[in-house]
Amino acid sequence: MPITKAIIPVAGWGTRRLPITKIIEKSMLPVGNRPLVDYSVQELVKAGVTDIYMVISNVEPCQVREFYKDNIALNQYLEARGKIDRLELAKTLPEGVRIHYTSQDPSGKYGTAVPVSMVAEEYNINEPVFVFFGDDFIWNPGGESAAESLLKSIKSDKESAILGVEVKKEEVVKYGMIDVEDGKLTRIVEKPDLKDVTSNLVHVSKYIMSPKLIQEMVEYVHANNFGPKDQEYLATDPLATFVKKGGIVRVAPTTGEYLDGGSIEGWVHANDVVCSSK
Repeated sequence: MPITKAIIPVAGWGTRRLPITKIIEKSMLPVGNRPLVDYSVQELVKAGVTDIYMVISNVEPCQVREFYKDNIALNQYLEARGKIDRLELAKTLPEGVRIHYTSQDPSGKYGTAVPVSMVAEEYNINEPVFVFFGDDFIWNPGGESAAESLLKSIKSDKESAILGVEVKKEEVVKYGMIDVEDGKLTRIVEKPDLKDVTSNLVHVSKYIMSPKLIQEMVEYVHANNFGPKDQEYLATDPLATFVKKGGIVRVAPTTGEYLDGGSIEGWVHANDVVCSSK
């Protein structure tokens, strides 16, 4: 079943990576010779996505937008000097792939459910979509990508999917623990206490969301009015509600390595892994 649309949230200040994120957007931090977000973009394109909905900050200039548009002056420079191989590298988006931009006010509602809700309403999304966040990715050169694993896991367009990654028990407390039965999500607990850990399987920010799950996200954002110091609008809250209502969320395994650029340690490790494999 082809899925041709994807939502990639890349707004936010990236406060965990200050001071560098004062001048470089978190999703644009380099891993090897590419920005973080481009690993997700290229993977989704290979999986058949033709329309990407980027949720960006309303602060200008937007580095993500600049990266994915043609740089005419650079192209002319490379052509004039016969550097055709470099010209291909400078083209960051394949023909036939479109990026649509939605601006999110950083001072407004905050959390992973908000950008999904914004895109769903602005573009009237009523079909399954990938939702990949822009500061992490699965590294699996020569193997199955996260997008391919998610696609393989669902049986119909009414089902959703989430990527599951095995970690050491003591590391579960840093993530969202998931319980699985017959390949389906039964429970999700964000950053549990170590004494409450019942599974070494955690979720990462890679999803396929069915129309009903997307609607659950929209309703959740509209139904709540959290203040800036209350809590985030977490996508896992409406996801858990969706499962309780009987919605099917498949848990897709991965043989790749989860790389996270959100922390200094994770970003350094991601660069080590990517650069050492070339």
